[in-house]
Amino acid sequence: MTWDNDLKLSHPPTPQEVEATWEKYPDAAAALVVSPTPYGSCADLGAIARICHDRGKPLIVDEAWGAQLPFHPDTPTWAMSAGADLCVVSVHKMGIGFEQGSVFHLQGDLVDPVRLEHCADILSTTSANVMLYAAMDGWRRQMVQSGHDLIDRALALTRRVREQIEELPGLYVLEEELTSHEASHDLDIQHVLVDVSGLGITGYQAHDWLRENCRLDFGTTDHRRLEITMSIADDEWTVQRLMDGLRLLIDAAPDFPPSPPVLIPDEGELDLETVMLPRDAFFGPVEDIPIEESVGRIVAELATPYPPGVPVFLPGERINEASVKYLRSGVDAGMVLPDPGDASLGTIRVVKE
Repeated sequence: MTWDNDLKLSHPPTPQEVEATWEKYPDAAAALVVSPTPYGSCADLGAIARICHDRGKPLIVDEAWGAQLPFHPDTPTWAMSAGADLCVVSVHKMGIGFEQGSVFHLQGDLVDPVRLEHCADILSTTSANVMLYAAMDGWRRQMVQSGHDLIDRALALTRRVREQIEELPGLYVLEEELTSHEASHDLDIQHVLVDVSGLGITGYQAHDWLRENCRLDFGTTDHRRLEITMSIADDEWTVQRLMDGLRLLIDAAPDFPPSPPVLIPDEGELDLETVMLPRDAFFGPVEDIPIEESVGRIVAELATPYPPGVPVFLPGERINEASVKYLRSGVDAGMVLPDPGDASLGTIRVVKE
């Protein structure tokens, strides 16, 4: 089976890429790395932390999908154990918490705790919901007391799910492809990434059909894959519902209409040039123009396909042709793309010339 460039774009940065980025931007305040990615692939955070610390700069890790990592040795390395200075964790993803239940961890002396607290105060409410805090603290207590056994059971269940899906016709579970690439240091197997292109359909179509007909929801979807997220909340009943739904999908797939192709750019073509400070682009005069006419213009707001919720455009970047083709073709195939402007309807918000 061959893989196109989109799989490469799912990987976190290598230590070599981080080193090269520091050489290019030596005055940057810190390095920010997403690990695990929504696909479950993980960066070599230990090596990246050493690279940052050799320059006296902090490593910040967006570990939204890593709430369970500190509590079992068979999961990828927790960012704090790898030497990160700051990591942000979404308890409501791989942990058990209400939506918006997130925490950050701080260690070392490269991030000023007073300034960090001030930044958090700017963004947080003075009327916090006690249920959010109670749920996070209850989950923390549960993990300390029983986390190893709960995660152990979840990992065993996940391994069985991966094997069962692999036996279904037209479906393929990715694992080696995610770990053999140089940018993936480890893999969180609880992200079960399933290629559905063998059924002649897209991940967008599979997700929409399973949600509508089987009341099953998924994490990341793209033009050829959908991602099943396993957690300590899963059991034999949820696994049976999943497998029943996938079998029904296989039966229904031959009747799906053809989907237009998504034009995947070559690796690096989405590394856009920043030509204006993000703040200046966001708060300055803007206009909405057809997305096909935006090549060469400076984007004024985030353009974030969801899932997985990773921006293609950041304010202040100059739009190139490859990124426009990717977004336009993705929307036509089923990608969800909210603002800027109304990109799903063909317009995008740019800095007024």
